[in-house]
Amino acid sequence: MSIRVIIVDDQAMVRAGFAALLSAQSDIDVVGEAPDGLRGVEASRSLCPDVVLMDVRMPEMDGLAATRELLSPSAGESHRPKVLMLTTFDVDDYVYEALRVGASGFLLKDAPPADLISAVRVVAAGDALLAPSVTRRLIADFARQRPSGAFRSGPALRLRGLTPRETEVLELVARGLSNQEIAGRLVVAEQTVKTHVSRILAKADLRDRAQAVIFAYESGLVTPGSAEA
Repeated sequence: MSIRVIIVDDQAMVRAGFAALLSAQSDIDVVGEAPDGLRGVEASRSLCPDVVLMDVRMPEMDGLAATRELLSPSAGESHRPKVLMLTTFDVDDYVYEALRVGASGFLLKDAPPADLISAVRVVAAGDALLAPSVTRRLIADFARQRPSGAFRSGPALRLRGLTPRETEVLELVARGLSNQEIAGRLVVAEQTVKTHVSRILAKADLRDRAQAVIFAYESGLVTPGSAEA
């Protein structure tokens, strides 16, 4: 079955270029486009895509507001697509908040074509697109935006439900280590790390790895500015 995609961007040439690239893939079907967040939300609710490529900065309704609308559907609306944010810079003012409300990751607009294709497939499969280098940038962004102690009481209670090993794995995830790197650090199989990550997501009621990173900081498990693992 093909991956159904909608492209939401205020630049017509960007939409056309992405649509041509993705439509050329046998497993991806571009089912719609929109020039702003408001019409992007309308298109998504009408067409029920698997993945929405969402620009961050747009008129009428920006990508953050549109993502919040799509991932917090009102009564009677059950469809929740995966949202992949499109940004111009490595760290956009809205990226942290977009991940916090449920976006599955973000991709730079000037990324190689193969990266865009791969990103769509990754998020459609239910994984988060959050490379270690991006994680570290988000950590720095968190340090600038969040005062000490912000958002900690709720996440801190959920953190207590994790085992010591799961807590250790979560800390390494939050510091930007990949599953392979975590496996090497803990001297365990990579599949074991994947199992731990899956259990962390289930226990803490997290959607994906992106939210796990944010959860680790909001719970106080990891603090901005602390030494990297």
